[in-house]
Amino acid sequence: MSQSQHSSVPYGPIVSADDHEMREVSSRTATPLPAGAYLPPNPHSTSYLTPYHDNPSNAEFGAPNPAFLGEAGTRSSYGQASTARSSAYGSIAPLHDHRGSAYVDEPSGWSAAPKRSIDLRDKQELYEAPRRKSKKKIVFWALTALALAIIAAAVVIPVYIFVIKKKDNSGGGSGSNSGHSNTGHGGNNNNNNNNNQDTTVTWGGDGSIVTKEDGSTFRYNNTHGGYWVFDPKNPLNNSARAQSTTPSLAEPWKWGEDQIFGVNLGGWFTLEPFISPALYEPFYPNAVDEWTLSTLLQQRDGNLNVIEEHYKTFIVEEDFAMIAAAGLNWVRIPLPFWAIETYPGEPFLARTCWTYFLKAIEWARKYGIRINLDLHAVPGSQNGWNHSGKMGQVNFLNGVMGLANAQRTLDYIRILAEFISQPEYANIIQYFGIINEPGSGTGNYPKSAIESFYAEAYKIIRGIGGNGNGNGPVISIHEAFYGLGGWTDFLPGADRLALDQHTYLVFGPLINQPPAAFPAIACTQWSAATAASMSAFGQTGAGEWSLAINDCGLYLNTVGGGTRYEGTFDGQPRIGSCAPWQDYATWDQSIKDALRNLALASMDSLQDSFFWTWRIGESRASGKVETPFWSYKLAVQEGWAPANPRDSRGYCASIGAPANTFSGAYTPAQVGGPGAGTAVQGLDSYPWPPTAIGGYPSVAGLPTYTATGALSTLPVPTFASATASVGDGWTNNADTTPMAVPVAGCTYPDPWNALTAAIPACGVFAKRDGDAPAPTAAPKHVSTH
Repeated sequence: MSQSQHSSVPYGPIVSADDHEMREVSSRTATPLPAGAYLPPNPHSTSYLTPYHDNPSNAEFGAPNPAFLGEAGTRSSYGQASTARSSAYGSIAPLHDHRGSAYVDEPSGWSAAPKRSIDLRDKQELYEAPRRKSKKKIVFWALTALALAIIAAAVVIPVYIFVIKKKDNSGGGSGSNSGHSNTGHGGNNNNNNNNNQDTTVTWGGDGSIVTKEDGSTFRYNNTHGGYWVFDPKNPLNNSARAQSTTPSLAEPWKWGEDQIFGVNLGGWFTLEPFISPALYEPFYPNAVDEWTLSTLLQQRDGNLNVIEEHYKTFIVEEDFAMIAAAGLNWVRIPLPFWAIETYPGEPFLARTCWTYFLKAIEWARKYGIRINLDLHAVPGSQNGWNHSGKMGQVNFLNGVMGLANAQRTLDYIRILAEFISQPEYANIIQYFGIINEPGSGTGNYPKSAIESFYAEAYKIIRGIGGNGNGNGPVISIHEAFYGLGGWTDFLPGADRLALDQHTYLVFGPLINQPPAAFPAIACTQWSAATAASMSAFGQTGAGEWSLAINDCGLYLNTVGGGTRYEGTFDGQPRIGSCAPWQDYATWDQSIKDALRNLALASMDSLQDSFFWTWRIGESRASGKVETPFWSYKLAVQEGWAPANPRDSRGYCASIGAPANTFSGAYTPAQVGGPGAGTAVQGLDSYPWPPTAIGGYPSVAGLPTYTATGALSTLPVPTFASATASVGDGWTNNADTTPMAVPVAGCTYPDPWNALTAAIPACGVFAKRDGDAPAPTAAPKHVSTH
């Protein structure tokens, strides 16, 4: 195995076009934030839990148009990345709302007097009529000032003794002794004994100004007590907190106590027609998935620069700030296998979106948001749907190349697990969905095959990081369309194994009811089943749900495929016209209220959940979002998202509907406690390879790959002004098993079109060389690229 230096990704500045004037940040300074420190919320008011306005516009987050320099590099194998150019075909137009009702910049106090902005206080005082001073008021304010001084001393002195002084004495850096600003305006790190003061603002709460890499700014609006943290000299600082009710990234997440209010960043790295219609519309009706889109773009342009432009612009830093401001605390990020590599004949843009996933990690860290990494598309397609990369055949665990494609997938799971288990990223990426919606229960491959695959993936991941909380991520497995109850007895005693369900109301026979009826329907559909699974299996979440009450929306089912609602898809009778449901500008308040209540019902019944999805791009033809039920960002801007997702707690019971009655008590193994993973029942009863896959009751003689390939390590970021360790992409240096690659000289069938292919006379399955050894402190593994 050849060796070379691992890759890293340098970042250039983000280019941003701000279309509004930003107010100046406060000049007050703050003491430095040590790694893991807790920063209290904005002290302007203790009412930071007051929800913001129901109909915020978030216009002040601006219209970013970022650009990155550099691209991720992995081992030179099969794909070739492209450089970026500006393109009209990128899905880049952000949502705007230029109405006057923006996010409230600060929480209201106790007074019933009209609110006024802190930033406008000086101007308002200039024009207010003079007031007569009374002796009583003078005495009152004197006593108040004395009390505040005592309180300030009680806070500042311990901070000085236990944080600043301790840090100074240890030589860990310099801090400011001149004052501490804990306001929402942010703070920086100063040393008055140094004439070269560092005035970089490194944290801030509601109303603070965020300066991005290129020097452009935007205002951070978060009335939930959240604050951002980013210190260029310490870019791995985990002190940020999305909301006051969410643990900071430096604090443990308590499963069964803390609740995931999450959202997907769907369509960012795995391109779906209904999420990014502007990419697909120029090729209508021939571009139906990323495979055909990439092929047609390559034919037209000779490159895939349009796709990289989409990576740069579809989700940007402001989106992460807005997600925290909306009261959400997790993101689920779908990632395709071609983030790592492609094989010959696969048209995807290889080894490129990883660069932008690294930016997602940086932004999540900055705004206190945790990540659920989801492997969304795997070789051969796990379900034959467009989000798997290619519509049509299922060649994962199915057909002649089903085993070989599963081998590749296990290697990619291993590579991702090696990266996210590193201590530099483990606090951010705490959840790993190992494969999205495998189509076993839909008749493509037997349940025993996906069970064996899950068990093998579990062994690989836990072999990398070890057992117990903090050692690798929660491992999430999809219920594979068998229902939650089909997994009750799967691997009891496993360490942090979670079950994933995707709950939609519109991909079967439609429910012909008025919008106001749907909240109770959601409670009835999901509360009891989810609670039962949480009690019987353990951690159970919903990786996807939406506010769709019908299947209206541009390209939602397929490109040009019609809708059930209009009777043009799946042979269902017509209910009505989709026109009003695709034009959210016509929705009255009763519809918005019903959708908001549906969101509350879904969050309450599902508990830990992720809305699908954060952003829907605009149609090239209309310039509008034409699938509005599916965009949480649009729901926030237009006023049908909950003001505070935590208002969902107890909602189902409050409307007399079935409620999720789970007590929140998981077993120690289910949350990585003592003994987790040391006695996993039935783990050895799921052999790898499985005894049968789709189309073949015996796997004997099916073609496979051989474990002789050079290992591939995912690159890590670099930060120009920091010297902190960022890892090298590989957690367990004792894990040296080569990657599975084609046998030299063997001619394999097309791995994406092999259901009825002839079986080649080469490539007999060989088991991996044992499970990955336990973690060791030996020198880090280095890969080739």
